[in-house]
Amino acid sequence: MTGQDLAAAGGTPTPSVPAPKLDWRACVQGSPFDCATAKVPLDYDNPRGRTIELAVVKRKATAPGRRIGTLFFNPGGPGGPGTVQMPQNYESFPREVRERFDIVSWDPRGIGSSTAVNCFASPEEAAHWNASKAAGFPVGERERAAWIAAYKDLARRCERRDPELLRHVSTADTARDLDQLRRATGEPHLTYLGISYGTFLGATYANLFPGKVRAMVLDSDWDPQAWTNHASDNAPRLTTFLRVGSDRTAAATLDRFLALCGFTTTARCAFSAGSPKATRDKFDQLMQRLRKHPVGTSTYARTVADVVTSLYIVHPGWTDLAGRLQNLWQSRVPKPSPLPHAPPVPHPNPYLGEEQATAVFCGDSPNPRDPGVYHALEEAGAARAGDAGRFWTWAAEGCATWPAVAANRYRGPWNKLTAHPVLVVGTTYDPSTPYTGAQAMAKELADARLLTHDGYGHTALINPSNCVKAHESRYLIDGTLPPVGTTCRPDTPPFPAPKPRGGVAAGGGGMAGASYGSGELGATVVAVVCGPTRGSANAVGGVGGTGRSRWNRCGASRRH
Repeated sequence: MTGQDLAAAGGTPTPSVPAPKLDWRACVQGSPFDCATAKVPLDYDNPRGRTIELAVVKRKATAPGRRIGTLFFNPGGPGGPGTVQMPQNYESFPREVRERFDIVSWDPRGIGSSTAVNCFASPEEAAHWNASKAAGFPVGERERAAWIAAYKDLARRCERRDPELLRHVSTADTARDLDQLRRATGEPHLTYLGISYGTFLGATYANLFPGKVRAMVLDSDWDPQAWTNHASDNAPRLTTFLRVGSDRTAAATLDRFLALCGFTTTARCAFSAGSPKATRDKFDQLMQRLRKHPVGTSTYARTVADVVTSLYIVHPGWTDLAGRLQNLWQSRVPKPSPLPHAPPVPHPNPYLGEEQATAVFCGDSPNPRDPGVYHALEEAGAARAGDAGRFWTWAAEGCATWPAVAANRYRGPWNKLTAHPVLVVGTTYDPSTPYTGAQAMAKELADARLLTHDGYGHTALINPSNCVKAHESRYLIDGTLPPVGTTCRPDTPPFPAPKPRGGVAAGGGGMAGASYGSGELGATVVAVVCGPTRGSANAVGGVGGTGRSRWNRCGASRRH
């Protein structure tokens, strides 16, 4: 029985290979993180065939006398290198979780420092390919033709380099790797935190290995039915990102960004025009202007990509974005955001060409196979979601000519009863994974509880809410779920007032806090990869460029 047959039959994969051995040692001299390499089968249906390597990283529990076990973490993407992004975002984990658990992450197969998809002979060749297409998305017939040609070229290169690997980097393959890593650490059951794409990985694991789930937090979720196109073999009408609603939620979050900016002063939000309407109008005028007159390398499409992905992290992302938009408004070239620190690991800046995320995404999730339909889909996306609709439409076009479909996809069912319930976290204004995705995930899983983060940005992990952290900690430590209908809010609203100094200023600070709680404002890449990364986004998800600059923005590479 093949993996696909097994999934269709609803069976649980039984490991037929021994657990890998993890030879932990300090990642680099003096590093608080330990590194190891795991060997796993390329094809679990042929466990004696080719093997591949997984790069693994661990931070030991800080209170070893109270240690509970191991928490596995996936930073999203697809394509997020856990060996980079877990260390970079380690301090974002709740303190109690850091005390009680060893935290382990890894570069999934095909990614980063693991056995990786790499379709170019040199970095220079990869850079030349990347320069052959527009940044962000194509505008106009000439750019669309160049874009489509570039992705056809990428597909040919990848098929020549390692076609066997392309067929075995699916989410289901990675879920089996995760179970092997669980076994390697001696854990009888899995404790897991997955963000963005990591929620789909978690849901896949929960349905392949339902009896092994101890605790599972899924933060900023994909609707698994939309991701798999409802397990249909028919050609999809929409792209993955349009099916899951990334365009609409990005548009809603951008609208909220502009409204909150307009509510405040230029001292707090540099792009404010004095009111929400005036600020929205100002943004629209800027986009129209950039279509005709780019500012330096800041074209209309590159700016839209930057806007969408910069909404991932509220602090300092929203304030920094407002400053860049104001610079463009004044026809000044904006300064790029600083890169996050390089973590103390052997390969802090691994090659992360977009073919890595593309291999997972396109092999797993169906998208229209005719490049010629994407322009019409773009116009329809723009009609329902404005500039964000254009961005998210083209983010999937590379799949139109991708040469491989995953050999072992898991496409459901999603309602296997797990040994313990799952905690699903959804943020109301998320520019990548809509809150409806969290609702759908909680509904699809057999035993799940939804925790609502009434806030902003992509993932609650990197947009802090002490309320969310408290509920996650209790659940991960002793299994206590939040009450049904629980809603949390962010610790700090966007565009906060300056910290009060002295008596008079203290009064102003108090008023600002009160208005956020009860007035109109209350309605409610540091690094990590969060959302589906996509090369097309050239800055996408942070998803944009290449290597470190791309992945070290939101932890979500700039695609998603």
